[in-house]
Parts: sequence; C-alpha cells; structure tokens
Amino acid sequence: MKAIACIKYGSPDVLQLKEVEKPTPRHNEVLIKIHAASVTAADGMMRTGTPLFGRLFMGLLKPKYPITGTGFAGVVEAVGKDTTLFKKGDSVFGESIFGFGTNAEYVCVPEDGMLATKPNNMTYEEAASVCDGALTSLSFLKDIGQIQSGQRVLINGASGSLGSTAVQIANYFGAEVTGVCSDANVEMVRSLGAKEVVDYTKVDFTQSEKTYDIVYDTIGKSSFSRCKGILTKNGVYLSPVLGLPLLLQMIYTSPTNGKKAKFSATGLRPQSDLRELLNELIKLIEEGKLTSIIDRRYTLHQTADAHRYVEKGHKRGNVVLTM
Repeated sequence: MKAIACIKYGSPDVLQLKEVEKPTPRHNEVLIKIHAASVTAADGMMRTGTPLFGRLFMGLLKPKYPITGTGFAGVVEAVGKDTTLFKKGDSVFGESIFGFGTNAEYVCVPEDGMLATKPNNMTYEEAASVCDGALTSLSFLKDIGQIQSGQRVLINGASGSLGSTAVQIANYFGAEVTGVCSDANVEMVRSLGAKEVVDYTKVDFTQSEKTYDIVYDTIGKSSFSRCKGILTKNGVYLSPVLGLPLLLQMIYTSPTNGKKAKFSATGLRPQSDLRELLNELIKLIEEGKLTSIIDRRYTLHQTADAHRYVEKGHKRGNVVLTM
C-alpha cells in the first residue's frame, strides 16, 4: 500500500511517499481502508520532534512510528478473530493515538480504542478530524475548564480546527462566547455561535475591559500572564500547547485559590474517558449541533504541501487528505 513516511525529524520535505506492506489485523483489531485523514498542527510538531521532551514518547533521534497521521475515517475491510464491535463494510472514524499510521491507504486499530461508527450526517472528510479538534476542545472546556451555562468564554484561534469546534461546544453548554480570529474569518466564527468576534489584527484581546470565566487559547499564542487581567476571580486559562512557561504557571497556580493555568494531554487520558467524550460528540453531531469545517483537501502525495499550509497558521477549520 501507499503511505507517507517520516524517517527523520525536520521540515515537510522529510515526508516521503512510499510503498509499504499492508497491515494485517491482530486478534482484537480491525483493518480500515482509509477514505480521509486529518492533517493538524500536532502532526507538524510530531514531524519536527518538538517540543523536545515529546521525543521521550515519539523517538529520541528519529520518529518511532514513521508513518504519519492520527485522525482518520474509512470503511472496515477486515476484522481480527476476537472482534465483536465492528464488521466488514462498517463506516467508521477515529484516531490512532499512539501508533500513528493514518496517512496511508490502510491502518489497523484496536476495536476498543478510539474507533466509532461514522454518523450518517457526516462525510468521511468531516469525520476524519473529529478526534483531534472536537474531542480536544470538549475535553478542555467540559472536564478541565468545567464550563457552565451563563459563563463568559473567550476562544483564541476561533477559526481553526480546535477553535471552530470550541465555539460550537461552548455555545451548546450555554456560555456567552467571544471568538478571536482574523478579519477574514469573523463572519464564519459568528455563524458558529460566537456572540462577539474580535479581530486580533486590530485589537489586543488581552487588554479587553471584559472579564472571562474561561480563556481557551487553542493555538498557544498568548499566555496566562498576559490573560490574567481578563480572567474573573476564579477564571481559568486553558491551552493545549504546552511549553515551559505554561508548565511553571500551572505549578504556581495549582495549590492556590483564584485564577489558574491548566493543560492536559487529551490523548493521554484514560481510554474510557475519551470514549465517553466521543459518544457525547457523536450525539451532538447527529443532532446537528456540531459541524466540522473543511478548509482544504489534499491527496496523499500532497501531504508535504498540506503540512506547509497548516504551518502558516491561517487554516479555517480542518485540512484533510483524501485517498
């Protein structure tokens, strides 16, 4: 089968289209013919091996799992002898959290892992990114931020993969949402449920006169220190982008009352927690309360171009590979 391999850390140029052996499902796995796969900012970090401490999990000198990609959607082609949850022909989506390998024509994943039946009202392309953007944002807002109806929530990077779903999720929970994005995406973010939209090219949202119960910085471009002044007395600053400053701020604010900085590696949470969140997302999708925005589509051999586009930091929603 064809697959994208990353044999060393570096720029998008290290990504190579290769012919590799088609995987065979183990006793508890399903083999999926991939129709679409996500390309995310996290994929770029894995490709470059940053932050450096992440190499403890990804491989010290080169990627431990050379075939790139985590999010996918496709059709079950074969099942292991002990599988009971899925059968050949099922339309599914999910994420290969630790094994990567979804930038390929086929992938094997455990049937009891991050795998679910694709909602009928979603295309394969739309479903491929759900376990990245939507799952991460639901985890941060619901479990880490403890979002409540009536709260004021600011989402930085509101037009991206995490941000576009975060706006919808916060709106679903009854929060008053302020989105931060560029002028080109203001109307899109407003259409997703934001009551107010701030153009970051014209206004510094950290200097706002308003205060917020939650500031969710989906792109890690601000900091707890800069946002502290716009947090309410017990407000929280959330970011999925972990760096040393955020780590120190978490340690400093954790034992105290009042404003806090928080981070969580969604993929490292217990599988039972992630599956519960995924089931909640599926319900929102089936009810039409959560949609997936697709910005650009690339073919498998254009994966490096997809990485270059994502690295620019201006995508609207999600970028996907189509097989």
